[in-house]
Amino acid sequence: MKIDHTQPLEYSTDQNQLNILGFWIFLGAEIMLFATLFTSYFIFEGRTGSGPTPAEIFEITPVLIETFVLLTSSFTIGLGVHAMRLGRKNAMLTFFGVTLLLGLVFLGVEIYEFMHYYHVGATYQTSGFTAGLLTLLGTHGAHVTLGLFWGLFIILQVKKRGLTPENANKSFIFSLYWHFLDVVWIFIFSFVYLKGMM
Repeated sequence: MKIDHTQPLEYSTDQNQLNILGFWIFLGAEIMLFATLFTSYFIFEGRTGSGPTPAEIFEITPVLIETFVLLTSSFTIGLGVHAMRLGRKNAMLTFFGVTLLLGLVFLGVEIYEFMHYYHVGATYQTSGFTAGLLTLLGTHGAHVTLGLFWGLFIILQVKKRGLTPENANKSFIFSLYWHFLDVVWIFIFSFVYLKGMM
């Protein structure tokens, strides 16, 4: 395997560059998935039937906590990649660990939010609006859950094998995934919650 030392470690081999390109293509498919879910939500948003409306069930405090925590995790994963590029393994592992802890906090608040929806009668069967909402939020939450496991495996690999071109590549690709989830959340925050609270 030929290593190009003029490139950052995650781009240092031809295979690594192809892996990153392939992941960008995968993210294109993920964009289509979430675009479909957003479209479905917008179609069903006003179809509440006898169930609650967005303004009746959305609470600003949990949403602000989720937003702050997830955006902070985007910053910490960026710091982790920066530390990786500097060859500072322990700093990288620390920032990746903080990112995963923030992701766990996000999931905890989201679970609280789902319990709140259930208690106010907003379930999948309640209306088109609630079905669209819970599908969109649940899919994003499932992606965050997957990211937590993926990030944990990255941390374990880097701890065991050190910063190699392969581990750096996996770590960078994971950071792209995590940033993608943050961007999706910004859309959820803006076009689902804020719009629904008006």
